[in-house]
Amino acid sequence: MFTTTNPGFFTTIQDGGRWGYQAYGMPVAGAMDRYAYRVANLLVGNNTNAAAIEMTILGASFKFDESQLVALCGADMQAKLDGVSVKNWSAFVVQKGSELKLEYAVTGCRAYLAVRGGIDVPSVLGSRSTYTRAKVGGLEGRALSQGDVLNVGKETETEAQAGSLEAHYIPQYEQSLTLRILLGPQDDMFTAEAVATLLKNGYVITDEADRMGYRLVGPKITHKDKADIVSDALPFGAIQVPAHGMPIIMMADRQTTGGYAKIGTVIGPDLSKLAQAKPGDEVCFRLCSEEEAIQALQAEQQAYADIAQSIQPGKRVSETVRQFTITIGNQGYTVQVEECD
Repeated sequence: MFTTTNPGFFTTIQDGGRWGYQAYGMPVAGAMDRYAYRVANLLVGNNTNAAAIEMTILGASFKFDESQLVALCGADMQAKLDGVSVKNWSAFVVQKGSELKLEYAVTGCRAYLAVRGGIDVPSVLGSRSTYTRAKVGGLEGRALSQGDVLNVGKETETEAQAGSLEAHYIPQYEQSLTLRILLGPQDDMFTAEAVATLLKNGYVITDEADRMGYRLVGPKITHKDKADIVSDALPFGAIQVPAHGMPIIMMADRQTTGGYAKIGTVIGPDLSKLAQAKPGDEVCFRLCSEEEAIQALQAEQQAYADIAQSIQPGKRVSETVRQFTITIGNQGYTVQVEECD
């Protein structure tokens, strides 16, 4: 076990997300920065879907009852172990009785603390992720508070030891970022000038930026007619444009459906960059092809495999298997979807 001595600004327990229940109105939630989250788990030898701790802007502090192998990835929150600085994007041993303290993020926005074995909280609908708006998952469905005691699980995948991630796998967080997008599904509701406006200008992240969505401000994006549609599904990264013409990018805790036209969608591998952006940072958009988007996803998956190989030669990343129940007509089917190389 280990105890939360300072909860930071907004600290929650997250895993890969609560998939398969959006049809019933349950958001996916899960880690905002899937890259930093998964790498942290890889560094301690966990299953890549093991629950970890996500910290936002201001880090938390924890005191450990037993020696543990832990990893920190993502935003640099000036971590110190018993007053001595520890390296970000690394795994290290915390001795019994030691305290790990994190402060304000000097780069990035979200940091991930993985503990070997994962955080052991009840699984709700197949996930340990915290969705605070409905008080579901994590620890009582809420952000961590001072004095919370967290148990360590047994979700290990491989052997692991203290060490740092190779430098070329570490992303650099900038105050101006470019996100690749695919147009649609309602880009036909916007003028050609509106699409050009989105792609040629920068937009600033406002203070209304959280796990549900990032509101942006910049040149107005105009619709051909109305902004409203019959509500349909909202994927992670969808760019909604309400009637006021300012884009909103949907994030991990997004609602399952939305009634504003979506001009495009940020591709999955670039969402980790956005999750590390803060209010005041500038966002630019670049149109990419489906082929480029697929190649970016393949490169991300290969990075996980290469990192796992460098930590434990001969082992490969165990990909997430997601199970869905679908109904066609009156017939129900159980479908398993597995990520493959």
